[in-house]
Amino acid sequence: MDLVHPLDGLDARPWSSLSHAYGSAEDVPELLRALMAADADAADEALSELYGSVLHQGTVYAASAEAVPFLAGIAAAGHRTADVLALLGGMAESEDEYGVAPGAVRQAVADQLPSLLPLLASPEPEVRRTAAWTVSHTRATGIALPALRTRWDQEPEPAARAEVLAGIARLDPQDGAALAAATLEPSHPAEVRMAAVFACLDADVPWTEAMHTTMLSLLPADPLRSDLDLERGEPLAYVVEALLGRGRRMARKMAFALVDAALHDERAEVRAEGLWAADRACMLSRSAPRRLVWNLRAAAVDEEAVVAMSSLLGRLGSVAAPAADALAPLAGRNLDQDDDHADRALAALVLVAPAQAAPLLAAGIERRPRALDAAAGFRRPKDSAFPFDGELLDAVRDRLARPEDVSGNEPWQLTHLLAGWGAEAAPALPELCAALPRFPGQAARAITSVAADCAPADRARAVISLRARAEQGVLPAAKALYDLVGETAPLLRCLEQELRRGAGEFREAVRTAGALGTRGAVLAPALRAALSPDNDTTPALDKDTELAEALWRVTGEADEAVAVLDSVFTRAGQNPWSRWSVARAARTTALLGPAAQPLTARLEAALDDPAQAPAAVLALTAVAEPGSLDRTALAAAALRSAEVDADPAGACDALEALGPDALTGDHLRRLAVLADGDARIVRSGVEDHVIGQDNALRERAGALLAPSTDTAAR
Repeated sequence: MDLVHPLDGLDARPWSSLSHAYGSAEDVPELLRALMAADADAADEALSELYGSVLHQGTVYAASAEAVPFLAGIAAAGHRTADVLALLGGMAESEDEYGVAPGAVRQAVADQLPSLLPLLASPEPEVRRTAAWTVSHTRATGIALPALRTRWDQEPEPAARAEVLAGIARLDPQDGAALAAATLEPSHPAEVRMAAVFACLDADVPWTEAMHTTMLSLLPADPLRSDLDLERGEPLAYVVEALLGRGRRMARKMAFALVDAALHDERAEVRAEGLWAADRACMLSRSAPRRLVWNLRAAAVDEEAVVAMSSLLGRLGSVAAPAADALAPLAGRNLDQDDDHADRALAALVLVAPAQAAPLLAAGIERRPRALDAAAGFRRPKDSAFPFDGELLDAVRDRLARPEDVSGNEPWQLTHLLAGWGAEAAPALPELCAALPRFPGQAARAITSVAADCAPADRARAVISLRARAEQGVLPAAKALYDLVGETAPLLRCLEQELRRGAGEFREAVRTAGALGTRGAVLAPALRAALSPDNDTTPALDKDTELAEALWRVTGEADEAVAVLDSVFTRAGQNPWSRWSVARAARTTALLGPAAQPLTARLEAALDDPAQAPAAVLALTAVAEPGSLDRTALAAAALRSAEVDADPAGACDALEALGPDALTGDHLRRLAVLADGDARIVRSGVEDHVIGQDNALRERAGALLAPSTDTAAR
């Protein structure tokens, strides 16, 4: 390309027929021109918009590949060179490709190496640094690696030299490790030594005492992180994760030793990095919580440290009991005042030592929203609710008695606590009934749980209150009335109204209609009218799946539900974001049993997707002819889903449905890894739930192993 005119031929490209994250790429030429403009603000805005369109959250498109030659020309011509190189490197790095052939964008960047490689010798260190990062991501080893090796012998600037070493290691891990081994000594700049540690990890060479000593000597390591490498944004945490990822006991021991040393360091900034690394270790390793909890306690040397670790301690639950004494003083501070630090500490104490936290929460219930939320959402493997406490019950009643002061999430929090206590919360029924007009949904659900097993007189008074609201068309009250005494007339009227309205509590109305069974047959026309057969959006697909189940339950006929579900499967195939909608439809199909055999081919097509496979297996075991199933292959599909953390809980459901006879020796060994391995299987989802969900998976996998007589499985 002629570097004097980097945009030659720009308007000849078919931009309007290409797409990026926001649709047509017809705006790309103007963005590229603005990027070269003398107006710095306009260039900044153009760069930002290009990141949003051709590299949107790490995804590349057809327009991305088309833009590469022009971006390379802009960089080579000296316009915003480092910034444009970073954009090109991000595009080359991406493996999230949409509407473009796999690897096409990376190859487009590689094709521009003749104009990019000279930038490794730029007079500007930042350009050299970014160029090294970018060219290494092209994976064009034959061209880029010799250039980086040459630059390694010449580069004097530490940050640029570190990026050159990282690039060599990216293209040739063993070569990178060999260079790194000679670069660990303190005589080399810290940035380069940090890159050397990473290079050794990338090459999977044995972790040595020299590497361990080097890593500790670099702490605090945050100032050494590269803004180009987001994956290593927390260097110590990354090293710990990499060691744990090796799956070997000695590597795990060395990872924990790094965390131990950092948590015991006298420097607060090093202890902070140790805490981040401990957090990551606990999210990845099942043995980490018990192994590290005493070190966490030792690091709780002041208020800032206690607040920083409170989230992690809360996620560890009772395992973090040794740290309860560090939480308690802060948790009990200023209970009559707003105090965010105290609230965070009390929220953790609620999960770590609930009996110790209950009286503190009772005393500060108005001022501790985080702690109240932790108590209301309290979950442990063998507990369904926060432990009952009389003082806390009185405090909840007092709050509900002043409904004008209750807002935000507090109605749910207060009523959920009471619902979890069941009949023990019966003294709060008057307050719950009085709250019905203001908080009908939350109060009605709590009344159902509390009044179900309470004294007859208390229950009768609750029924009177519910009936009054139900007659006014309040669906939650009508449902609670039905749940308690079986009155259907008010509920049917409310459901008809909500189904016809199609908004508000529509989804709840659909589920409640289905729960009525044939007693809700009169609702069938309203359910049919709510179907959206021409809509392929995810909400519409999920709604129709729920409507199909409800129609089956109220009519007792499966044919109509099968037709609706078939439509859902068809429409889901036209929506690339609908994989979970397919899984939900498959689970509903399982309910229909053999009547859903016409959907067998749909279910079989879902087996290749780990997110959909467990539900498809569950459905196939319910609907297909038993002799037609390859149960061993189905077990393998379910196991794969668990192993890649797609749907671990669903995988256990599927394996339970298949039964132990479907499991081969290889399956049992894989199942033993799920049950007994140190690496957590559940690693994604809501952060506060990951550890609990993984522990639950471990128990279920162990239970699936129990019937086996193959002792070699463990």
